[in-house]
Amino acid sequence: MLFIFLPFHQVWSAVKRIPPGLGLGLLCAYMVLHLVGVVKWRLLINLAGADLTFSQAVRCYYWGLFANNFLPSLVGGDLVRAGVAFAISPRSKHAVVLGSLIDRLQDVLGLAGVAALGVLLIPRSLDPQSRKVFWAVGGLLLVAGALGVGSLFLLPVKKFPYKIRRIMVKVRRGIRSVSRDPSRVLLCFCLGMILQGCQVAINSWLGAASGLHVGFGVWLFAWPIAKLSALLPVTQGGIGVREVALVGLLAPFGAPPVLTAAAGLVFEAITIVGGLLAGIIALLIGRVSKAHTKPAPQGSAFATDGNKM
Repeated sequence: MLFIFLPFHQVWSAVKRIPPGLGLGLLCAYMVLHLVGVVKWRLLINLAGADLTFSQAVRCYYWGLFANNFLPSLVGGDLVRAGVAFAISPRSKHAVVLGSLIDRLQDVLGLAGVAALGVLLIPRSLDPQSRKVFWAVGGLLLVAGALGVGSLFLLPVKKFPYKIRRIMVKVRRGIRSVSRDPSRVLLCFCLGMILQGCQVAINSWLGAASGLHVGFGVWLFAWPIAKLSALLPVTQGGIGVREVALVGLLAPFGAPPVLTAAAGLVFEAITIVGGLLAGIIALLIGRVSKAHTKPAPQGSAFATDGNKM
């Protein structure tokens, strides 16, 4: 759709203005930034009752980044990440599910928070109607999250089948364990805000390099909402959906659609290459961990004391 409605040669010309060295540097920054995401996700699932090491969390999280290139919306990677965690720690499934749900909810609220910060920085650029719609959507998300968590405690557990009751009891225990340490939950939320804010900065940098000059507050408002649109299960990893949404969101601020699309496509290339690199890293971590846990052959010098030469 972008290339049907926008002249390809102009978009490609804007893309070529971005120095390859800058793109490579931002790719490295993108990979390092997601280590913050690893720390945040691991804190939440371990707080809910899991017991993953940092290397195991990196392996799970990076498999999720890899899967985002091939599965619908950004939620597909969450499922793969949880599936790898299930295989590593089968007894902590409820903790992984609960921690991952809280992590995704925090990401959504964090994006809304970054967009709200952008609204505060550009109060005159939005008409009163747009501001009302934005705050209404944010309030709706908060209420929906609160109702979802509250329903787990208000629903009568005894009326459900035994297997579902077991799951609900474990989830309730996880929620209680999370609620006992609100400071850590707040820390994770702040880490998520930092992660999203840094990704906005990467996009702003790419836009400036391609010739797109809009205020950083405008980027803070537009990019998080464009990323939220990628949650829709329309394309693989939200590819293209973000760019179309970003073009529409920045157009009222005087941003040429060609330049917006160019910056968005380069960032999309960074996420795709970053996802492929994440898959390679996750694969290597898995092989190294298997090599370290492989039992020693019988009769070797590393066997048990009774079998030593």
